[in-house]
Order: sequence, then structure tokens, then C-alpha cells
Amino acid sequence: MSVAGLRRATGESVRRSVSGLPREFWWLWTSTLVNRLGAFVATFMVLYLTMERGYSASYAGLVASLHGLGGVVSSVGAGVMTDRLGRRPTLLIAQSSTAASVALLGFMQDPAAIAAVAFLVGLTSNASRPAVQAMMADIVKPEDRVRAFSLNYWAINLGFAISSAAAGFVAEYSYLAGFLGEAAMTLACAVLIFLKLPESRPGRGPEGGKIEPAVGMRTVLADGRFMSVVGLSFVVALVFQQGFVGLPVAMGAGGFSSSDFGLIIAFNGALIVVLQIPVTRFIEHRDTRRLLILSSLLAGYGFGLTAFAGSLAVYAMAVCVWTLAEIVNAPTQTSLVVRLSPVHGRGRYQGMYTMSWAVAGLVAPLMSGFLIDHYGPDWLWGTCALLGTVAAGGYWLLMRGLPVGGVDAGFESRAEPGPGSAAGSASGSLSGSPSGSPGDSPEEAMPESGPVPDVAKSPAP
Repeated sequence: MSVAGLRRATGESVRRSVSGLPREFWWLWTSTLVNRLGAFVATFMVLYLTMERGYSASYAGLVASLHGLGGVVSSVGAGVMTDRLGRRPTLLIAQSSTAASVALLGFMQDPAAIAAVAFLVGLTSNASRPAVQAMMADIVKPEDRVRAFSLNYWAINLGFAISSAAAGFVAEYSYLAGFLGEAAMTLACAVLIFLKLPESRPGRGPEGGKIEPAVGMRTVLADGRFMSVVGLSFVVALVFQQGFVGLPVAMGAGGFSSSDFGLIIAFNGALIVVLQIPVTRFIEHRDTRRLLILSSLLAGYGFGLTAFAGSLAVYAMAVCVWTLAEIVNAPTQTSLVVRLSPVHGRGRYQGMYTMSWAVAGLVAPLMSGFLIDHYGPDWLWGTCALLGTVAAGGYWLLMRGLPVGGVDAGFESRAEPGPGSAAGSASGSLSGSPSGSPGDSPEEAMPESGPVPDVAKSPAP
């Protein structure tokens, strides 16, 4: 193919990927990009504590775990707020509070104060995720959600790639500037949401002559199929989290600088920026079982390769492997979550899914700190390979016997509200069309193939 032909094909692919999405989605997408451009704390917390402040890997792991604990606490609470209070108010509260707590963290000196404020940062920063995911599901038509969530994930990683490289050099001179920069960007997101995004929460009117039953946390916890997905998500997230807690410590112990780590982790974001959209177009009709099994194995053994890294080139090669896992896993697994979520329980279901990442954020630093301090980094990377294998086996057991088909084949999806329903009206007013097909039953069979919904980088998410 000629260069001109390649450009035309690329342009057509990009056009198909971005066309037809509602205006509100693009404002939400922009807020995601701005927020990730300011990312600093989650990426450089461990380096800040070990290299700048001179604390041990175990203390850094404890602080990072408290940050994760804050996310665990806020996940379910923010999910309930998202359903009860609304998506927009939850986002405004979460992002304003995050800006204030991140700025405060930069000025803390006492070890106990650092730990306490890190918990507060985790509490506030994680609270926005269920609301973002639920709002995106509200305003985008079901057939467009895979594409929309892939674009959102692309924005996360575009901002992440830029901010990681820049923040690595900022950290060489002033960690405080990094904290204040993230606070300013997060506050800018809150302002953007306040000015541009209307509320999208579906109404709770009668549908088919009856009121849809309320969804509580007991409903979520009793949904064994969904909770199995959440459990496997936790195992995979535990592996991916090592890119932010185990990898920087291992690189620092190996004599690499914070800017070296910034470049390596930015490489992860850059690969996702380049590959996310084309890979998503390739996998959206593939068998979800194979995609989840494959991504789990690639994640585990990609981090396992880090045991052999002695140069930036080898680190980059390992990053290539587990980044491909991330690209495949994110749209596949997060799309499944929305399909398993009832419309009026999206906040709670998304909150529980988000909690799997938050719990991983709590456990992963403790795991990496203990293994590195007592046995060395190679044991950590071997454990990652084992966890990836366990997750792949779990997905195989969960889905065996299901028919082979598209991304969500074999799973039942929650019915989308019809055009005349209150929920359909709320979504349709934003997207320009109803959010789904009519139906009175609480569940309807999923298509054998075709695109499906949805979301998120802890990092992911």
C-alpha cells in the first residue's frame, strides 16, 4: 500500500472511531484527558517516599496501601452516591476534594501525617470513577459503548504518557511542584464538569406498567456471576498495579533514576495511545473467554519478564508485553461490567467493580514491599507470573461451557430502557436517541457477536 493509501485508510479508521458520539461524551472525554495530564501522586508516590524522603520500601508500601484503602472505602460509597445523588454532583464533590487533598499532601512532613493524607487522597480520587463510568453508559448508545470506552481509555493513557514523562523530570527538581500541578489539573476538571455536563441519571418512572425494583448493595453481592468477574478482576489488577508500586522500587534499587522510570511508564501510555483503537476494532467481535484468558497470561508473564531486566531496553520489552495485555483486558472486561449491571444500579455495580481495583491498590504495595525487602524483586515478578496463570484459569473455569461468540457471548445483559421509559428519556435527551432497545423483562439474551459496552486505568480503570 502506498503512503497516501495508508494515510487514507488511517484517516477513515479514525473517522469511524470518533463519529456519531454525543457532545456530552466529548466533554466527559476532555475532562478525563485534563485529569490524566495532571497525574502525579499515583505514579510517583513510592519514588517520592523512598528516594526523596529516604523511607524504606515497606513504609512506602504501607502509605501506598493506605492510599488504596481510601479507594476501597470510597468505591462502594461513591457508587451509592452516583445512583442516589446523581453523576454530576458526585463528580464535582470528588474532584474538588481530590484537588484539595493532593495539594495538602505535598506539604506534609510528619510520617503519620503523610500516611493520613495519602488515605484521604485515595478516598477522594477514587470516588469519581463509578460516576464517570455510569455517566458514560447513560449518554452513549449501547452499540457505541465499546468504542466510547476505548476512546476514554485512550484519553487516559494519552494524558498519562505525557504527564509521566514530564512529571519524571519535574520530580528531579521539585516533587511539590508535581503535587500542586495535579491539584490544579483536577480542579480544572471540576470546573469543566460544572460548566459543560448536565446530569445524566435515568429517571425511575414506570416501565411496562410497573416500577423497576430498587437495586441495593445486597442485590450486587448476591449476583454470583458478577461477583466472580469482580474477583478475577482483582487478581488481574493486582498484577497490573505492580507497574506503579513494584516496578519503581525495583528500578530504584537497580540504580535507575526517577526520570528513567518516568520514561518507561510513559512508554506504557504511549503504546496504548498508538494501539488501543486499532486493537479494539480487532477484538470487538472476538470470543471474550479467549481475550480474558490471553490478557491474564500476557499480564502475568509480561511482568515476569522484568526479572531478566538489566537495562532500559529490556524493561521496555517487558512493558510491551503487559501493555498489550492491558489493551485487550480493559475494553473487554469493563464492557462486560456494564452489560451485567441493571440500569438503575449502574453506580453500585460500577462501584463494586472499581473496588476490585481499589483493593488491589491496597494489597499490591504490601505484597511488593514484603517480597522485595525479604526475598528480592525476582520473587515479586515470579509471583506476578503465577497470579496471571491463576486468573487465566479462573476465567476458563467461569466461562467453560458457554457458547463461542462475540465479546459478550454467553452472558445475559440487563435490558436497556425503552424509548418511552423515564430512563430512556434521560439518556435520549443527551445522546439524541434512546439508549437501548425496548423490553419489559429485567434481562434479555446477549447477541452472539458484536460490540458491547464499556470502561477504565487504575490505573484502570
